[in-house]
Amino acid sequence: MRGPAGIAVWLAPALLTLAVTVTGLDAAPLWRDELATWSAATRSVDDLVRLAGTIDAATGPYYLLMHGWVALFGDSVVALRLPSVLAMTGAAALTALLGTRLAGARAGLLAGLLFAVLPGTARYAQEARPYALATLLAVLATLLFVDAVRRPGWGRWAAYAAALAALGLTHLIALTLLAAHAVAVLTARGDRRRWRWLPAVLPALLLVAPLAYVARGQRGRQLQWVDLVRPVDLVTLPGGVAQSTAVGGLLVGLAVLGAARLGRHALLPVCAVLLPVLLLFVAGLVVPLWVPRYLVFVVPFGCLLAGAALAAVPLPGGLAVLAAAGLLGLPDQTALRRTHEWPRTAPVDYQGVARVVAAGQRPGDVVVYSPRRSWLFLDLGLEYHLRGDRPRDALLVESAARRGDLWADECARPAECLAGAPRVWLVVAGRHADPVAAVSGAKGDALRNGFTVTQVWQRPGLTLALLTR
Repeated sequence: MRGPAGIAVWLAPALLTLAVTVTGLDAAPLWRDELATWSAATRSVDDLVRLAGTIDAATGPYYLLMHGWVALFGDSVVALRLPSVLAMTGAAALTALLGTRLAGARAGLLAGLLFAVLPGTARYAQEARPYALATLLAVLATLLFVDAVRRPGWGRWAAYAAALAALGLTHLIALTLLAAHAVAVLTARGDRRRWRWLPAVLPALLLVAPLAYVARGQRGRQLQWVDLVRPVDLVTLPGGVAQSTAVGGLLVGLAVLGAARLGRHALLPVCAVLLPVLLLFVAGLVVPLWVPRYLVFVVPFGCLLAGAALAAVPLPGGLAVLAAAGLLGLPDQTALRRTHEWPRTAPVDYQGVARVVAAGQRPGDVVVYSPRRSWLFLDLGLEYHLRGDRPRDALLVESAARRGDLWADECARPAECLAGAPRVWLVVAGRHADPVAAVSGAKGDALRNGFTVTQVWQRPGLTLALLTR
């Protein structure tokens, strides 16, 4: 389809996605994963290389991209999240185009619109992490793959190879999408030039291989919080990637109907959904890799199948189903704009703690965090909101950037490092009536022996105490 109608097929989903995802873009505060992105993106390139050698190598290329972005546009909440918004907007447009190629213009339009109203689309569009970009590149690589198979040419295969390499550098697990492309090549009929797929894939794999090797060695530190996968995790996956159990269930039901309607033409999108899920599940039985958000990139292909199902009914009926999906997801859309933490009823209020400190601090005050080496990144939360106006970090010996890590190194003799400090702002993870009692080891001893608790503030996920000597 060409002309205005053809443009509307991809433009309408893109505009709807943009409208949905910019709504309340900065309403939810940065959560811990985004604080890690901010910390990495604001380091020098040399420090980023050092970080990649220690931890988070798989996310290193994304951090480098964000380093350049922050240098141009700043590090406000909106600025940090805007690349993900643009990526999801592009993913919606490309989903519609891919749907048009595989199932017709109406299916493509409805697929793109369904993708736009999913709570998961907004959730990962409003997060400064690489999942939205990986989703865009997964659909782009598949669209270029379809064009190259249908009209083989070295130019098309080169474009596909470039998209595939970018996908792997952005999100290593998204390369499981290659399994779906391989099945499509094996089952394609006719032109032998489709086997140019192999030389197109090899350069991308060779480029990504060093990154995968380094990331594999960091898996123990990077994913120590992940458990081995269980069969029930497959059942909860649709709700996880759609960020809504009801909408995830609806998406699966429509996708099954769409696959039945498309017949053999459903092979590529079905494999693009199932094979990455099954490969990660099998791997997750042996090593801790199963994290639902790692599979967000398969959602557009599920939407494509659902769009094929909706295309079987008159357009008003299909749009009515989309409206119903939007209404079903409305509570989750509202909740994710309060916090990105889970459960959403208990966000970590870094900003609330920062406001108390900003209002009450005096010259000579210091700050202490417990625990320091935590995935909550207590120090980053306070640093982001207070910047240079925060109290001196009394126990800091070596910054995270200098260590090439996500965590700073603390003083081995806390009592000596706290000597001379008149007041201490103590930030503790969790809710504690006696926050000093929650601090263990020499750090806790130094606080208990040298200071008295003057006041305690409870904030969601955090406890703040002011201690005086």
